Amino acid sequence: MDLEKIKTLLDFVGRSRISELTVSEAGTTVVIRNASQTAAADHVPGVLEPQASSASISAEPAEKYDEEDARIVRSAMAGVLHQAANPGAAPLIAVGDAVEAGRPLCIVEAMKVFTTVNAPFGGKVKRIFFEDGQDVGFGDPLVEIV
Repeated sequence: MDLEKIKTLLDFVGRSRISELTVSEAGTTVVIRNASQTAAADHVPGVLEPQASSASISAEPAEKYDEEDARIVRSAMAGVLHQAANPGAAPLIAVGDAVEAGRPLCIVEAMKVFTTVNAPFGGKVKRIFFEDGQDVGFGDPLVEIV
């Protein structure tokens, strides 16, 4: 991911009411947290506490969850879920599919920004917690991988 794209995303999050934006591209995941928005939200496990700047950024290979949630992929933002990359296309995953780390699982649309949710680890899809077009919130379970 190039620096200009990251700067554009930082500017977007800083001007918006989004508390967090996660973007994955070419094996790199960038998480941008808006400190002014996260300060207003309740503390959610796995979310960094607000920092002094208006927006902070961190690159991390995968979200960290406690052991109980270690195999559940959760939404990093509120938005509308899409099972396919394009309308009318086949779903990205189905129950029983084998997935490798980095494989796209679904797409979250928030404020006309489409963010691909990638598998943070490999395994087999045991359960899908959403339907196409469903609204989800921050931290909602999306997929269970065993």
